[in-house]
Amino acid sequence: MSGAPDSAASPRPAPPRTASPPIRLEGVSKAYRRGAQVVPVLTSVNMAVAPGEFLALMGPSGSGKSTLLNLIAGIDRVDAGSIFVGGTDITTLDDADLARWRSRSVGFIFQFYNLIPVLNAQENVELPLLLTPLSGRERRDRARTALDMVGLSDRLDHYPGQLSGGQQQRTAIARALVADPDILVADEPTGDLDRVSAGEILDLMDGLNRTMGKTIIMVTHDPRAAERAGRLLLLEKGELADAHA
Repeated sequence: MSGAPDSAASPRPAPPRTASPPIRLEGVSKAYRRGAQVVPVLTSVNMAVAPGEFLALMGPSGSGKSTLLNLIAGIDRVDAGSIFVGGTDITTLDDADLARWRSRSVGFIFQFYNLIPVLNAQENVELPLLLTPLSGRERRDRARTALDMVGLSDRLDHYPGQLSGGQQQRTAIARALVADPDILVADEPTGDLDRVSAGEILDLMDGLNRTMGKTIIMVTHDPRAAERAGRLLLLEKGELADAHA
């Protein structure tokens, strides 16, 4: 990882050349069970995400946006269909292989940050590296580099309660970046922030996409956030549609 990304909100150029793999969903379906009742959430979804793309997903509450994100990230399992990341169908991986794939390939950004209150910023960012063979010094160096990338090199020793909402989300983004994943998945990353802080987080994500070629898939209810993505897909009643179709 190198220096902080350019966050200028100018017209989007073509994504830089990147090693990120393409993502393809084929006939993906998912339902949840409530007692004897089966509740369909996604129905035969087909979708492709190009390497280095910044994609936004919008739709009404309960439309399956977060479920779709969790399936792509390997957090949840499909009922039917396949999800290819590069040449790998992640739906065929067993739990151990899926966990290994997820730890090296996907970075997670959540609405409510999910930081550990008793750990400082550096320690929170180090968490994804604890199961790697890196030494303690290597983990600390990577965490400091990631925090520098998001503009928090002066907050290494601060605890979540000492950080603003925007700074907590930047810490969470640093944690998502620290293992240098191919894909960033963001579930309502600005949903708990004021307008100014939300704009700063979107600038940061935009810069990660532009200058580092990170593939970003973002679920949002906010049209201003969706406008920052290169493409917008709408999800309603378990089915996808291109916003510009």
